Amino acid sequence: MDAQSRGRADGIDPADQWVLNPHTGDYELRLNHSGGDSDTPSRTSGARVPHSREPVRDSGGGRRGTTRDGRGDRRDPARDDQGSPSKREVPGQRSRRSANGTRGQESSGPAGRRSRKAPKARRKKALMWTGGVTAFVLVGLSVGGYALYQHFNGNLNTVDVGGAGNKNVFDNDAPINILIIGTDKRTGKGNKGYGDKGSVGHADTNILFHVSEDRTNATALSIPRDLITDIPDCRVKQEDGSEKLVPGKQNVRFNESLGQAGRNAGCTMETVKEITGLKVDHFMMVDFNAVKELSTAVGGVEICLAKPVNDPDSHLNLPAGEHRIQGEDALAFVRTRHSFGNHGDLDRIKVQQQFIASMIRQMQSDSTLTSPTKLYKLADAATRALTVDTGIGTGTKLASLAQELSKVNTKNITFTTVPVLDNPAEKTPVTVVLNPPKADALFAMMRDDTSLTEVKSKKKAAKGKQDALLKGPKAAAGDVRVDVYNGGKVPGAAQATVTWLQNEQGVLKSTNKANAPAKATKTTLEYAPNQADQARALAAMMGLPGSAMKKGTEDAEGLQAMVLTLGDDFKGAGTPITGPAKVPADIQQANADKAECAK
Repeated sequence: MDAQSRGRADGIDPADQWVLNPHTGDYELRLNHSGGDSDTPSRTSGARVPHSREPVRDSGGGRRGTTRDGRGDRRDPARDDQGSPSKREVPGQRSRRSANGTRGQESSGPAGRRSRKAPKARRKKALMWTGGVTAFVLVGLSVGGYALYQHFNGNLNTVDVGGAGNKNVFDNDAPINILIIGTDKRTGKGNKGYGDKGSVGHADTNILFHVSEDRTNATALSIPRDLITDIPDCRVKQEDGSEKLVPGKQNVRFNESLGQAGRNAGCTMETVKEITGLKVDHFMMVDFNAVKELSTAVGGVEICLAKPVNDPDSHLNLPAGEHRIQGEDALAFVRTRHSFGNHGDLDRIKVQQQFIASMIRQMQSDSTLTSPTKLYKLADAATRALTVDTGIGTGTKLASLAQELSKVNTKNITFTTVPVLDNPAEKTPVTVVLNPPKADALFAMMRDDTSLTEVKSKKKAAKGKQDALLKGPKAAAGDVRVDVYNGGKVPGAAQATVTWLQNEQGVLKSTNKANAPAKATKTTLEYAPNQADQARALAAMMGLPGSAMKKGTEDAEGLQAMVLTLGDDFKGAGTPITGPAKVPADIQQANADKAECAK
């Protein structure tokens, strides 16, 4: 019998027996096994369960440390029927059925019993325990999940993307970039009306989830599937362990970066890097079934319609107003493109963002956080729907990543979309191209780890201190002395910069020092205290951020020059390295903490 169908002969599902211990703030497994009296919770394979010396009391004051069977005999939850310690795994969740075979409602407890609201500390621990399933679930054909038990390891599918990703789960001193991919591949019962028949799957829905270095904020950047771009060469690992080089392709839709010509998710990751300049650490990929399964597991997702919708293509038929949708209705909602706005893919992206934001709010609600049954169903559905890179391909690794994601407050998660224009090469545009001024500014903000929302953090205070180095008098261009090294990826960058500084900016005392001793991710300017006016002048010319300023402790002597090392963030001479401090006007944004009606 597999994990989905295992259960007890007495009709009690062990997954229902996970209860919250108010003394520890952790969930503990209480199983109805025969044996002697004991208030010690059991330990199960794949889940660490803390001990409690006192019986746990439920919201009505009753004892939950021990249980009684139908005959009134007290049973020991830590022992099996032979009196030995129980080591069985937690089986998959099953729906309760009444005697007539219909599905029943979960009991709310004895009449008149009033539940006690969980203290904030306990709710915070519950949030951390659930990790990714409460931190970030991207539906609109995308999802992030947290393997709650060792059982969920077997649910995951993995892909080795080689050098395209990050072998570490996350770096404590760096932002995290996760690419969420929803494919249009037809799998599962009831999906004949969706997607391309016979397709191996395209990158249909794509969201780059950027989590800030200090974990105070996140940006969810939607990338239109119909964006015309260049797909770079990529290396794909074959089943026999060998690598195959898949040639790139120019001037094609973004969605061709996956599933076409043998490209895997690693190729999509490389394409995102080509477009945004952000290296993607990990990916998570799902197909249509994820929306149906996850929306059902969470108990439905609340949406709001500004007008009635009847779309024969997606089969969405709902009146105006608020609704709680799941299953087929949820999939129809995120798939419809003829019901809102201009009936295009960009308007569908907005609807998907609203759905995702509502899903996040639902998962962080008390009704979800305090229900072991819902959490189990949600985690099981998420991991079964998920394909990830090998860097996060185990329950333990997903748990570590999920705990990082759960640190971000919902009010500081901002959804936005790559700024685009209708493709001017098409008489009747069906595809889009980048809007360079706005897109470049938005990408630069993300590369600089600048939040799209106002947040208070230690990092922001430190950034303010660094930015203060840019304020003050500036030396004349003719008095600026600087040696330029190339530590980035642009060939000939040092010479190009020196030429630009001399011919365009009047910095005649600039020298090309060729390649730097080591590779540099970020551009830096090292200077002495008595060169501060020169440093501010050069920073203003090149658009250097305050974080690039490296002030020494001793004054320079004689004609000593400053040292400018160009990093991977250098795009070209004359192109500012830093991004704007605020989001450019007219860039679409939505906050995960606010409910909106689809129009």
